[in-house]
Amino acid sequence: MGAGKSTIGRLLAKAFETQFLDSDKEIERKTGVTIPMIFEYEGESGFRKREMEVIDLLTRQPQIILATGGGAVLLETNRQFLMDRGYVVYLHCPVEKQLERTHKDTNRPLLQTVDPKRRLQDLFEEREPIYRKLADLVVDTGQSSSRSVVRQILKAHEKAHCNALRSK
Repeated sequence: MGAGKSTIGRLLAKAFETQFLDSDKEIERKTGVTIPMIFEYEGESGFRKREMEVIDLLTRQPQIILATGGGAVLLETNRQFLMDRGYVVYLHCPVEKQLERTHKDTNRPLLQTVDPKRRLQDLFEEREPIYRKLADLVVDTGQSSSRSVVRQILKAHEKAHCNALRSK
């Protein structure tokens, strides 16, 4: 949360001249309700089921830039979809910066708690090892501008693509 997935995803899609999709936005579009409302009526498990279905569909589309919710990686099925069907970039962001970027956002059900900083820290500790294991590339978004992060990703992608061509 607050790592810059949407902003960086849109910029990457523009650079690659392709479509940007956000799994949370697709869930909202499909259901006609907000993520917080899904959490309220179906709980996190209901949301995760919907999320898995959407990620399955979206990762089958060619040449897209996809932003997923931070908890998407909690399900092994989602991890497999992402690893098998795409190039995964982990946008690492320190908890303090996440809190700074999300503290006024009421559209984040997991942060509607007495101690959002503690919640972010707990989520970070649970998810960060999974993100690192899953990622083809890790980029720090805590201090860098969105454009700088995009340049780093483009450079890494270009290098990976050149290396792949050489190995054929």
